[in-house]
Amino acid sequence: MLTVDFQKLPLRPGDLVLDAGCGEGRHTFECFRHGCSILGMDLDHRSLLKARYMLEQMRGRQDTAGRFSLLRGDTLRFPFPDETFDKVICAEVIEHVRDEHLAMAELARILKTRGKIAVTVPTLITEHLYDKLSAQYFRTPGGHIRKVTPSALASSMEQNGLRIYAVGFAHAFHSPYWMLRCIFGLHDEKAVVPRLYRQFLHLALFSKPLRLAEKICNSFFPKSIILYAQKQSHSPQRTPRPQR
Repeated sequence: MLTVDFQKLPLRPGDLVLDAGCGEGRHTFECFRHGCSILGMDLDHRSLLKARYMLEQMRGRQDTAGRFSLLRGDTLRFPFPDETFDKVICAEVIEHVRDEHLAMAELARILKTRGKIAVTVPTLITEHLYDKLSAQYFRTPGGHIRKVTPSALASSMEQNGLRIYAVGFAHAFHSPYWMLRCIFGLHDEKAVVPRLYRQFLHLALFSKPLRLAEKICNSFFPKSIILYAQKQSHSPQRTPRPQR
């Protein structure tokens, strides 16, 4: 289940790509399939173990020139030199951090000049809805800690020399799912209605008609918004890097 549209963030074999906050590796896998050198980075050790298992399975069963590395670390404190990566993916991460401007400064710093980046966050309307439906939505350890305003995020990107060239929307079918989770108990994994809807989501992954239907619905009630940007040739005034 990809949030980033790789037609808008085109990958070339040999690209050095960072998946910042890679989780269990869904975007990392796609970069690996395209023959990129992909670095997946996340704070959660268990997620990285799952990603590594899948990548090892992929490497064993298909002919690919891709390479991968996985690193446990903080996506606000990158241990990389300036202008390291050809492409950067930061999917569903910014809503977990306090300072989006600092995050954008670090992402811009490590992206090569003319390199491209995709940043995805939940839509503001769905986050407001879930907050109204469940008092636990923004109070769960490891979950979202704030609502991200897309215009403010875009402004932070532009201020750090990242010129936005495209905007996308995704996961309309997931908007009702999290609404149901909030209504029937955010942490109740056995609630019948959300479980039934989750089965529908699995079906949609393998159904071309349902994927087309979701693409149409993305124009009306998407779960995520994606900002695609390219780093400009000039060097913006950067926020000082955080001290460890």
